[in-house]
Amino acid sequence: MDTDEITKRELLKWLDSQRAHVVEQVRAMPAEARRRSQVPSGWTPRGVVRHLTLDVERVWFRAVMAGERPDLPNGYEGWTAPELLSDEELLEQYAEECRLASAAVDDLRLDAEPRWWFEDSGVPPYSSLREVLLHVIVETATHAGHLDVCRELVDGGQRLVLDEPD
Repeated sequence: MDTDEITKRELLKWLDSQRAHVVEQVRAMPAEARRRSQVPSGWTPRGVVRHLTLDVERVWFRAVMAGERPDLPNGYEGWTAPELLSDEELLEQYAEECRLASAAVDDLRLDAEPRWWFEDSGVPPYSSLREVLLHVIVETATHAGHLDVCRELVDGGQRLVLDEPD
């Protein structure tokens, strides 16, 4: 295995640890708090999970990097979790999209260029899988931090952050 492949595996492990952080915080919240916003902008913890599923994992890995044509959300749709979808179903959809996203980039090199971008939107803001992986790690970690704050506001629960890849 060459150093690029080793680096890619390390980055995916770090991403997996952030994905797990998101799921842990949502599961730790009382069920009713997952559907209620704690912030003026109005997003909910369930909405964050939906956003990470559709707007982050699906868009960046499957569509942009792998060139797949999955259904993509329009506008704010990615932030809205269907009311009839249970919390477990929502988290399973996130886990499944994470599996599909990782599989979609499994054979790509870190210097692989995006294969697709939104029509009439210029060039992609990132030029390689390495940059996309770093972006998704940062975005997932940022939203994990948002969920940390929501959890603390709801029930005082705190998570000691010592994330390490497995």
